[in-house]
Amino acid sequence: MPPDDVLLVEGPDDGVATLTLNRPRKHNALSIALRDAMSDALDGLAARDDVKVVVLTGAGETFSAGFDLREFERVATEPDLGPVLWASADRFHRTVAHFPLPIVAAVNGPALAGGFDLAVMCDVRVASTTARFAHPELRFIEALYGPLHDVVGGGMARDLCLTGRTVDAAEALHIRLVSSVGEPGLLAQEARRFADLMAGAPREVMVTMKAKIVARAGLAEELSADN
Repeated sequence: MPPDDVLLVEGPDDGVATLTLNRPRKHNALSIALRDAMSDALDGLAARDDVKVVVLTGAGETFSAGFDLREFERVATEPDLGPVLWASADRFHRTVAHFPLPIVAAVNGPALAGGFDLAVMCDVRVASTTARFAHPELRFIEALYGPLHDVVGGGMARDLCLTGRTVDAAEALHIRLVSSVGEPGLLAQEARRFADLMAGAPREVMVTMKAKIVARAGLAEELSADN
């Protein structure tokens, strides 16, 4: 698949743009190419006055399985890849976390490891009944804690970040990790419902609200500590 196809960008339509992670055969693993494409797309959308909200989803049956581990394996034999990989990861996290407008995650299936982090860095999550969330990467690296703490509270965030256990869609709704759960065929409609509610407000109001959200979540501090 050509690098420029790893991310699909649609819209904006009535203020709502849609980004689709488009590596379904790789479970939408967040490769360098996909992370950079997302960062570029979000930078471009942030500069557009006709965009108020972004909906983010995955192609196929997986939201995202996390970072592409094959690229990490390649670093052992391609040392020049290491700085590129980490620079891409740093830019990706900062761009998503500090995007100045609301992002609605339409979680169409498993959101694992970095895919879980990505969903949590979004402002609102709606999930398919097939969605599940987990941090299996705890075997070799820590999870991104701050955004999850801000969403579900300290006790549950510690549980999920320290155990790596799997949360299904029903439990995700119970712990308020997601705002709603529905059948897979209705997910896009539900995500659009939330997006339209946000898009009904003036853009400057959304920008001000998002700035408050980012400041309250303490994202800047955690992302700085990761470097």
